[in-house]
Amino acid sequence: MKTINAIILFTMAASLSWAADLPSEDAPADWESYHVIDRLLTIQKPGAPVIYEDYVIFTASSSLRRVGVAFAHENFSRVYWFRQLLASQDPIGAPIPPGKKFPDPYKDSGIQFHVYQVPEEVKELEYRLVVSGLWIVDPSNPQTRKDPVSGLIWSVLTLPPRTPSPNPLRGLPRGLDFSFRGAPGETVTIAGDFNGWDPFMYELTEYPAGVYSINIPLLPGAHQYVFFYRGQRFADPNNPRRVYARDGSAASEIIVP
Repeated sequence: MKTINAIILFTMAASLSWAADLPSEDAPADWESYHVIDRLLTIQKPGAPVIYEDYVIFTASSSLRRVGVAFAHENFSRVYWFRQLLASQDPIGAPIPPGKKFPDPYKDSGIQFHVYQVPEEVKELEYRLVVSGLWIVDPSNPQTRKDPVSGLIWSVLTLPPRTPSPNPLRGLPRGLDFSFRGAPGETVTIAGDFNGWDPFMYELTEYPAGVYSINIPLLPGAHQYVFFYRGQRFADPNNPRRVYARDGSAASEIIVP
């Protein structure tokens, strides 16, 4: 698949105060790579949480005013607010909003969502939803558990066994093992301060289908890099360490011992 047929626009599910709930290092989200977005696009309506690789996709109806999710392994100390999913619409035949000359390019998909990257040490997710200010169990997930201390009931999602996430440092001392997931049959390259940010010098090898990798020897110290895929820059989804340029673009950073 060379292009994504549906154009998706991620917007805030609530007001702009949503951004104040997140530390700056959380934007952009680590999951926003093509293979995760492709899976998100297959969800046709809100429903039970979807487990995909190291991620869980939570969905809710876009008719709900504000929805968030919080987790027991984080002591429910942080609420992750859902974002609205808008789908492109054909302007031919689309309604023209009052006061406008042309139809809106996007329409409500009926879904708001949050994609959560599960920490490697977590074997099951215990969580609660926050809907319009009320803490509730997930109505789309019948598995629940009562906390013996607080007496609260929360939802439980059992996770399948997982292989460890790729880590470039596992390639040492031979070099760093960089990897990227995408659609099969694509061209993926890597650029960084170690090659003058040349997007053509290092092309990753595909094996198995949709998994691209390369080993690059690097000197000790800090190195910044990005992947190029379908003409766009992507930070490494397997490396949470980020640095940001003045224009807001992100690059990954890794420390070679």
